[in-house]
Amino acid sequence: MTAQDLRPDPDLVPDPPPGDLLGGAALDLADLHGSLADPVLDSMTFLNEVTHRYPDAISFAPGRPYDGFFDVEQVFEHLRRYLDHLRDLGSAPEQIRDQIFQYGPTAGVIRDLVADSLARDENVHVAPESLVITVGCQEAMLLAVRALIARPADVLLASSPCYVGITGVARLLGVPLTVVEEGPDGFDCSVLERTLRAERGQGRRPRALYVIPDHANPSGATMPPATRHALLDLSEREDFLILEDSPYRIVSPGRQLPTLKSLDTRRRVVQLGSLSKTLFPGARVGYVVADQPVRRPDGTTGLLADELAKIKSMVTVNTSPISQAVVAGMLLAVDGHTKELNTETAAYYGRAMRTTLDELDHALPPVLRERLGVRWNRPQGGFFLAVDVPFAVDNEALARSAHEHGVIWTPMSYFYPQGGGERSLRLSVSYLTQAQITEGVSRLTRFIQAEAEVRA
Repeated sequence: MTAQDLRPDPDLVPDPPPGDLLGGAALDLADLHGSLADPVLDSMTFLNEVTHRYPDAISFAPGRPYDGFFDVEQVFEHLRRYLDHLRDLGSAPEQIRDQIFQYGPTAGVIRDLVADSLARDENVHVAPESLVITVGCQEAMLLAVRALIARPADVLLASSPCYVGITGVARLLGVPLTVVEEGPDGFDCSVLERTLRAERGQGRRPRALYVIPDHANPSGATMPPATRHALLDLSEREDFLILEDSPYRIVSPGRQLPTLKSLDTRRRVVQLGSLSKTLFPGARVGYVVADQPVRRPDGTTGLLADELAKIKSMVTVNTSPISQAVVAGMLLAVDGHTKELNTETAAYYGRAMRTTLDELDHALPPVLRERLGVRWNRPQGGFFLAVDVPFAVDNEALARSAHEHGVIWTPMSYFYPQGGGERSLRLSVSYLTQAQITEGVSRLTRFIQAEAEVRA
């Protein structure tokens, strides 16, 4: 008997009931995990639908790198460079074969190269054993949050507005998330102190704070030097860890402020890293620097990275060896200096941001923006800026903007886990050409004026 013989006669198979395409019992969403009903997930789905529905619209929504810097042939060059590197180190052909084709160690095979790059680019000096190579920064977030939030009273803090990835991790893991609201000038340690007192007053233990200190997504804000030092002091005094996520530094023009991790002399910072913006997103390679000592029940001491690797072994097993090899080849090409790989890209994104701000200034001069009640911030780098408007910025407004004016953006309310941002929108400038930015701002201006006049 063959597999063909085992197939049922299609004429004898009854059609599924209407509305039941699977031919079986329907599942109730209420019986699935509560995170699936989270408005954030629905919002991002809606944004994707709008983008596909209006392909000719100019989209300021995607926060992804510009495609013009990618060359398919370079992938093979980078891979070959790393294979040659392994050979030069004395690896036998069968060892190289196994490293590329087999699963490999959970913590990663290029930790030494990433650690070297961090030292050269960011003045972060840690042992390779302190790193775990992850499937993008998103996995790094998940590993860190899962390990650190251990008790029912433990709580995760996040500056707000915040990247939706950390919100999603908290929801998926069932971890309580408390926001620390940013002010007009960005993150404020005094607000954090009040939040800490309030949480402890209700019997909860703030365990970690998630922040993007440089050119944050979505606000574009950058944490000043004094605030960085004050935050590190506060984390020591109040005994919580800092989850630092800063993927936009090296793709931003000009000299950047020191990372929190480079200033961290007391191991208060767990650094969540991404190579998507600095190398290429399709590799899906990130990392976490977790050099905090962990005391074990038997009296020995290890590293937090060791514990994160245990969790990873049950999540993704390991990070693709092929992806790691290509990334390693890119690092080897510049002797670990990823800034050298991003000189052109940083200049491009810097021009994109300046063009966007210049076009906004031109389309909405001071008198007009004052009359309309429109304002925006002026980031010095990164991909994002925020525009405040005098009307509700929701999914309905986004649909009108796409349909009637041919321009797409992201409601800032998506990035406020506990409410806020209802009259503000995020613009991402990274994926567009100069011409698209000019036309896109023109369309956006028409949309803002039309909405403001309707509600006048």
